[in-house]
Parts: sequence; structure tokens; C-alpha cells
Amino acid sequence: MVGASSLQPRLLSSFVGDRLVQSRQPLAQLFHYNPGRKHVSMQLSKTFSGLTNLLFNRRNNLDEVPDGKRKSLRPGKLSPRRPVPNHIKRPPYVKTRMAPGIASGPEVHDLKGIEHMRASGRLAAQVLNYAGTLVKPGITTDEIDEVVHQMIIDNGAYPSPLGYGGFPKSVCTSVNECICHGIPDSRPLQDGDIINIDVTVYLNGYHGDTSATFFCGDVSEEARNLVKVTKESLDKAISICAPGVEFKKIGKTIHDHADKFGYGVVRQFVGHGVGRVFHADPVVLHFSNYADLKSFYQAI
Repeated sequence: MVGASSLQPRLLSSFVGDRLVQSRQPLAQLFHYNPGRKHVSMQLSKTFSGLTNLLFNRRNNLDEVPDGKRKSLRPGKLSPRRPVPNHIKRPPYVKTRMAPGIASGPEVHDLKGIEHMRASGRLAAQVLNYAGTLVKPGITTDEIDEVVHQMIIDNGAYPSPLGYGGFPKSVCTSVNECICHGIPDSRPLQDGDIINIDVTVYLNGYHGDTSATFFCGDVSEEARNLVKVTKESLDKAISICAPGVEFKKIGKTIHDHADKFGYGVVRQFVGHGVGRVFHADPVVLHFSNYADLKSFYQAI
């Protein structure tokens, strides 16, 4: 799953601006792989499985969630792109407006690189923790983006999402049924929402990437359980990581724990390496899978 063979599929990053796309297509129809190509192209960047079923697929109609109290997400207004001081180093993709996808070949960092990784990861965690304190009914995700943006540049770093494939904001804010990579806008958070905040910073030539889901006000027990089991799945997967552990065991660990509580796992997004590039090998699937993607696609 981490080799550089041209026969091995690569998942393109879905870090683009489309939101809330629904699809009933099976996985095999969402991806197109041609032998000899280095990438698997993705037709849609957002589909839904049992993991988000209680927040999306169980709706009685397009506009209301099951409790009938809250309407489904609608895109709000976007504010202008926030400036970054000229002295702050930009990632190479910023000038191109092209999403580079997942780089072939895993990055192996030397001691200096590891120290840079620790610094960027530490800053990303600090920004994420502060962003979480802002979550309350009435605040807009754009206001969260503004604070995150300022905190990152005040620390001499660049907000990695900004300009990645044309992404217009400095943080991803994914509310309720939006699985990931949501774009901050003018929509105020509502009592009972859950929101994932995904922070990535580019500091001294290295990306630090982290996210967490926060509760807004009085959140239902169903939503709390969803977040709880998801976090447990993450923690269990992290706990088995060690030299020599196969990547497929990470996916199986996540899948088994989610399945134990009756949840599915979103298969259209993947874990990835991070370092000098935003998205790098290894590609880590979050469900029980074959040892390599070539075998996986042959099987389906």
C-alpha cells in the first residue's frame, strides 16, 4: 500500500470546494482506475454510510432532520479570502490552485525533520484546542475561521487549507452531516449541532494536521454516542501503531469497533501521511481491507 508502482491506485485528495453531494452509487462506480495510471479518480467527494446515517440518511424529507427541529445544512455566504503576510512561507501548491493529490512514496524523516514535525503538530493542536473553545450557539463557522487564521499567522505559519486546489478558507468546519472538508461560511451554529474542526498548519516547511469533533450546546444522546464511538475507534487504531504493523490492521481495528456498536465507516476518505507535503503515502483505509489497493479494486 505504500509502494510507488504505477500499477498501484492512488486516491486523489478530495480537498475541494463541493459540499453535501449525495450519491447512491456503489464504491466501484465512484472511483475509476485504469491500469498504468498513478491515480484513481473520484467522481464525487462526499457520500454517506452508516456512520452518518443518523444525521443524514434517516431524514423524512430534504429539509428536516429526524427530530423535526432543525433544517438540513445549506451553504451560507463566503467572506473574502483572508490575507497572509508576505514573509510567511507558502506551500508550493498555493500558486498553482491545483490540488496535488497524494504524493507517491512514503516520507521518512530524519531527526531534524521529526523536530519540525513536532513543532508544526504542536501548533496545530494548540490552534485546534482554542478553536474548540469558540464553539457555541450563534457563532458562525466563518468567525471560527477568522480566529484560526489569525492565530496561525501570528505564530509564523501558513494555514495549509488556504489555496489548496482553490479551497477558499484557512480551516475546515464540518457540521452535522457534512463528513469532512466543510467550508466556513455565514451559517451560525445551532444548539444541538456537532462540528468537526480540521486544522492544518505549514511551519518551517512541514505540515501539522489534526482535527476533533465538538458539541454545540445541548447535543442529543445519539449524536454524542456517534462521536464517542468514533473517537474510541481512532484511539484504538493509534494504540496498535508500531513498526511492522500492517496498515490493513489499522482499518480492521476501526471497522471492528464501529461495527460492534452498529455503525458503518465512511469509505470514500482515507488516512494519509503528512510532512513536507500535505497529503502523502501511506494511504490508510478506515475499514477492513486488502493489504494493497490493487487487490482491493480487483476484488470489487
